[in-house]
Amino acid sequence: MSNKPLLNVNLRWFLVAMILANIAGQMAYTNLSLYMLNLGASIAEVGLVFTLAALVPLVLQIFGGWLSDTIGRLRVIAIGSSVAVFGYLIFSVAPSWEWVLLGLSVEYISNAMVGPSFNSYISEQSDEAQRGRVFGMASSFYMVVTVIGPALGGFLAYRLGFQPMLRVAFLFYLSATLLRIWMATRERFEAKKDAHKPTWSAFRMEIASMFGLLVGGGILTWIWVTDALGDMSFNMIDQLMPIFLSDIGGLNLEQIGYVNAARGVAVILSAPLGGWLVDKFSEKAALAMGFGLAAIALVALVIAHSFIGFILAMLIFGLGTGAMMPGYNSLISKVVPENKRGLAFGLFGTTLGILSLPFPWVGAQLWERISPQTPFLFVVAACLISVPIVWWKFGLAKKEEEK
Repeated sequence: MSNKPLLNVNLRWFLVAMILANIAGQMAYTNLSLYMLNLGASIAEVGLVFTLAALVPLVLQIFGGWLSDTIGRLRVIAIGSSVAVFGYLIFSVAPSWEWVLLGLSVEYISNAMVGPSFNSYISEQSDEAQRGRVFGMASSFYMVVTVIGPALGGFLAYRLGFQPMLRVAFLFYLSATLLRIWMATRERFEAKKDAHKPTWSAFRMEIASMFGLLVGGGILTWIWVTDALGDMSFNMIDQLMPIFLSDIGGLNLEQIGYVNAARGVAVILSAPLGGWLVDKFSEKAALAMGFGLAAIALVALVIAHSFIGFILAMLIFGLGTGAMMPGYNSLISKVVPENKRGLAFGLFGTTLGILSLPFPWVGAQLWERISPQTPFLFVVAACLISVPIVWWKFGLAKKEEEK
């Protein structure tokens, strides 16, 4: 039995940088919708901003994933972070909601570059027998951002205003960027890649190969189907959640921060449990449980009438999302070859982004034309549909894993 810690030194430094960056992200994103309303935007315009900004990772994410496989995970993360830091600067000085669109588009470059490399780097730094627990533990530490970020962002926005809060977020992200640049220039964190010069012909060949796996009807296809259902539906409500808590729930900015922080606490507790379920039983056990809890949570959110009610709903929601994270990440890392993982995560992000692109706008239209509760109920339906798909189709994972 190995006495090695689940998270090695490289992963610990890696997570410190991710935590700093995503505290900034949580401070900003849990308040951007309300910030835009404060700057004069309508609900429909808020949905439009998130829809248009989503075009950036849609265009760049496959390229970012391929670069990750080609020149190294940490180098690509450092490049994306160096650009995205200017998005936070734009947020903090925006004179109108249109400027928030510009800042969001710049910041989303980090999604395209950092996203595909994040899970790929964790996979490479872990043993397959412990991968579920490593992903669970990494997710647990990483998700402290969903406690600190919303609580700190809500507190500062309520006490000082949106722009001073966003300047603090900029300082957090700048610190993360400097740490990522340092890591990318030290060989101890990532072995140098063999001489792989990026070429467009190699890029096209790798995309064709990975796309064939994606549509081949195997386990990867079903992972994509359930991930697509989740992405499309959750994109309907992400930007509406703080508005729902404010306008329907009657909560102030500080209370909204605490409600979102409650979700983060639950994720921190449930992600290691999800990782244990993956290694002990299977990925499908963690994922089915996660989708079921998410559906229950959103029903509880819609019918809640008090601050405590919203806290309880978000605790359940966090338990569900935390259980799903190690399941998906472990499963993809096992069915995709190591030298294609960055591209796989990038291709997933891009194809799902294409499908999810209009859904922030769709969610806003459902809110305005039917009722504020309607988009949340659509997500409940998507979660319930996903449970039987996960249970029956993800049972193939073990067989494919042994090939």
